[in-house]
Amino acid sequence: MNATSWPEARRVARSAGHPLDPTDVTLPEALGATLAVPLVALSPLPAYDAAAMDGYAVSGPGPWRVTGRVLAGDARPVEPLLPGTAVEIATGALVPAGVDAVLPYERARSRSDRVHGEIETGRHIRRRGDDCPLGEEVLPAGTLVTPTLLGLAASLGHDRLTVHRRPRVGVVVTGAELLSHGLPTPGRVRDAISPMLPGLVDSAGGVITWTTRVTDDKTALVEAMSRPDAEIVVVCGATSVGAADHLRGALEALAAQVRVHGVACRPGHPQLLATLPDGRCVVGLPGNPYAALVAALTLLTPLLGRLAGRAQRRAVTARLVGPVKVLDRDTRLVPVAREGSVVVPVGHDRPGLLWGAAEANALAVVPPGWQGAEVELLALPDADAAAAVAVRPPEPESGPTPPEVAPTGADGPPGGVLRLPARTPLAVATTSEN
Repeated sequence: MNATSWPEARRVARSAGHPLDPTDVTLPEALGATLAVPLVALSPLPAYDAAAMDGYAVSGPGPWRVTGRVLAGDARPVEPLLPGTAVEIATGALVPAGVDAVLPYERARSRSDRVHGEIETGRHIRRRGDDCPLGEEVLPAGTLVTPTLLGLAASLGHDRLTVHRRPRVGVVVTGAELLSHGLPTPGRVRDAISPMLPGLVDSAGGVITWTTRVTDDKTALVEAMSRPDAEIVVVCGATSVGAADHLRGALEALAAQVRVHGVACRPGHPQLLATLPDGRCVVGLPGNPYAALVAALTLLTPLLGRLAGRAQRRAVTARLVGPVKVLDRDTRLVPVAREGSVVVPVGHDRPGLLWGAAEANALAVVPPGWQGAEVELLALPDADAAAAVAVRPPEPESGPTPPEVAPTGADGPPGGVLRLPARTPLAVATTSEN
């Protein structure tokens, strides 16, 4: 079977599922999920006529006789002001009826019980609904629920949000040679794939609910993939055609439909996407860590975004400067970092090495036969986002231009804007031939 092109593999991955059912959750529970319905203002903003400055709420022409004080949160009824009167008022306090303006303290002159100053009618009063009227659709369905969105929702009167359920991911780690802790020994290596998956899955909208390790045995692999408690099963390793690679045989035993059987990219060629008869999906990642990262961003990320109900994002492109090994038939995924207004390869990108990707801000997608045009960028999850993810332990056993938005559809940063953090300049490195 011929390998699928990299762009087609991404398209197939996103079309392999549908958004999960909506669920009604509390605001804290909604973080990281996706709005299933538009966010609508249940209350106008502001909810009432509010003072925008500390000072005096005044009525009519001055000078004004001060008759009282109104503080933010004051539950006492506020009598309407008569012309020639004023009340001291705090920022955010309810403006009484009859008020023409708020005179800030710094512009007021007090004499006995009278206050003097120049005013502009309506000045320093935030009128009810000025910022957002009642019933306004503020954000569309498909919007990622961020900490800022939670604050906005609260200000609009929401206690709960209707979001798509986050897809559950089960992880199957294969390979008798893998160690989960300690130093590598002759013939044994550390598992470098499962530690990076929680951050990748979380940033794409999913949540890892279980991780298990199996030996290089088809029966054990079939049993692990038969667990019904995950919409996606990620299999680490066993995707190639070696004597210990049993994923294809296990999928055949489960009557799975293989949608992607290898992708024409380097690294990460032996990746796989299949659908089980019950609708669950299986994503097979190569056993080499950097190749697995490429495969995860190629197949797993678009699939998770679709199941999570996230809107498809526009591709982001930038000018790539530096020597890159260009392939005739395969797409290359190259770790890059910003240097000024361009991106440069950071090197250290062999299939089994995550060094370059750990230094990078993004992976540059270098198409076959590339001749120097701008390249698509796949943003890597940042350290702050990854640090917030709780890891569930495995079960036993030259004319540069700034980055800009391209018009083609793809999965990328929200709104098609990729902001690469500034970095210490790095030497341009020739990428290895994978």
